Amino acid sequence: MANKRVLIVEDELIQSILLEKMMTELGFKVVGKAKTGESAIRLAKEFNPDFITMDIFLQDDIDGIEATKAIQEVSSIPVIYISGNTDSYNFERAKNTSYIDFLSKPVNKTTLKAILTKLREEFAEV
Repeated sequence: MANKRVLIVEDELIQSILLEKMMTELGFKVVGKAKTGESAIRLAKEFNPDFITMDIFLQDDIDGIEATKAIQEVSSIPVIYISGNTDSYNFERAKNTSYIDFLSKPVNKTTLKAILTKLREEFAEV
């Protein structure tokens, strides 16, 4: 997983900082951080990260699920949803996208590491 590049999409500053710290400690390179769906789409196109952590509710009228759909129309970047909004409505909407996992906030390093190990296996198969 060394040098795998991640885009963090998170509108809450503290959560964004914590995610960045965990990703760095786990050996990932954070290539960008977005607070809005629009910037998530733009940064995904610009940096073409190896994967994206995606919050659901963002600071504009494009939520994380809509942003993921837009990104996945042009790229097959894997997504890990990390959201405080894990209600059935959003979970069902997320099923219409391709994603690795759907995690509830706050996410801890142990859980994140387990998911990233799963992702590592998928990278190894490519």
